[in-house]
Amino acid sequence: MSSSEDVKDISILDGASSVDRSEGWFTSVTDFLTRWGVETNGIDPILPEDRTDTKLYQMFFVWFSANLNILAFGTGSAGPAFFGLGLRDSFIILVVVDLISCVIPAYFAVFGPKLGMRSMVLARYSWGYLGSILPSAFTVFSMQGFLILNCIIGGQTLASVSSHLDDTLGIVIIGVISLLVTFCGYKVIHWYEMIAWIPSVITFIVMLGLGGHHLTQAPTPPPPSTSTIISFATTTASSVISWCIMTPDYGVYHTNKASTMRVFLYSYAGFFIASLAGHMLGAAFAAAAPGVPSWEAGFDGGNNVGGLLQAVLKPSGGFGKFLTVLVALSVPSACAPTMYTFASSLMTIHVWFARVPRYVYTIISEAILIPVAIVGATHFYATFVDVLSVIGYWSTVFAAIVITEHLIFRKNDPARYDLSKWCKPRRTPPRNRCRLLVPVCLRNHRPVHVPSMLQMPV
Repeated sequence: MSSSEDVKDISILDGASSVDRSEGWFTSVTDFLTRWGVETNGIDPILPEDRTDTKLYQMFFVWFSANLNILAFGTGSAGPAFFGLGLRDSFIILVVVDLISCVIPAYFAVFGPKLGMRSMVLARYSWGYLGSILPSAFTVFSMQGFLILNCIIGGQTLASVSSHLDDTLGIVIIGVISLLVTFCGYKVIHWYEMIAWIPSVITFIVMLGLGGHHLTQAPTPPPPSTSTIISFATTTASSVISWCIMTPDYGVYHTNKASTMRVFLYSYAGFFIASLAGHMLGAAFAAAAPGVPSWEAGFDGGNNVGGLLQAVLKPSGGFGKFLTVLVALSVPSACAPTMYTFASSLMTIHVWFARVPRYVYTIISEAILIPVAIVGATHFYATFVDVLSVIGYWSTVFAAIVITEHLIFRKNDPARYDLSKWCKPRRTPPRNRCRLLVPVCLRNHRPVHVPSMLQMPV
């Protein structure tokens, strides 16, 4: 490539750098927030000398906290409540699916420390600069979908504590807390995730102590059809695999000298332990709910997971309400990373978006989130399955393309990624490679996910 082409690339696209934003009141606000410790970095890859964090155990806690919450409980409850599965069938599906699907987001977590790139910047090295606009746009919508689901279930849980609260107010409270954590950025998110798992663990243990004797009395429904099994399996897998579009974002400041296997195992353990525990608890209590009138009433026909949780904890009185509030307020452990990736992914779509500070997009996300979540709260499971089906379908294609690029074309070697080319279209992968990878992955992936998206239980 000629030097003139390099200059053209730089002059057109280096505006994506966080240090080249237009001067004005944004600059003054950004400088002020920086002094107060708010992260104001853009989407520039973090250079090796700036990747100095050696606390690899954070990889475990980020994903453990993000997955051990009421949304994972709700995912598991979909088996009996929405798909009509029994407890035994739900457990078998959950164990197999979680064991396998947790590998993909854990594998992607390794890219963070090794390359220092956010996931959608990394996509440019496999999809091409212009081609990566597609997964970036899908990620923006996917993250917003996740936020909506989390806020719905968190708001319902909070509202179940008192008749003076409703879903709408609960959704607003969860949304505001998520915004505050995300607004501060990477370091605050990591600090928050180190402790956010504690209320959920305590609550789930108390729930087992209070209602465990009812779990063995769950009714046994008729044997499920193949389509029902596939539908629940892919819904569950979607809720886990879709984390791969964001896991690199939370290791970009960790040392690139870290053991690849340690990063993977920390991340896998966080995903698997939390996901399996939350999923199985949700399935168990949802399956037993028809046999316990107070649980069934709280569950509201399968549309109020928070109500089920509160009904199980009700015998413990005020302490149960306290735990319910804590669990609801821990929902931002999943919302905060999601909102953070929403902002960084939006910045990768076009250079114009990259010139706006990240914290502005968190506010935009909040403005979209609250009204849509309020509307979607009335049909939780329909919203839940629809959102996860779409997210799971495209995120699996995304994972296949990035992994193929890394293993085949990059020879599984991080050194083959030139960080200086991250914003240069002419220096990203050849177009013919992208044209080959995308159709192949779509064709090989379609038989798995399209049937599962269409075959809902009758």
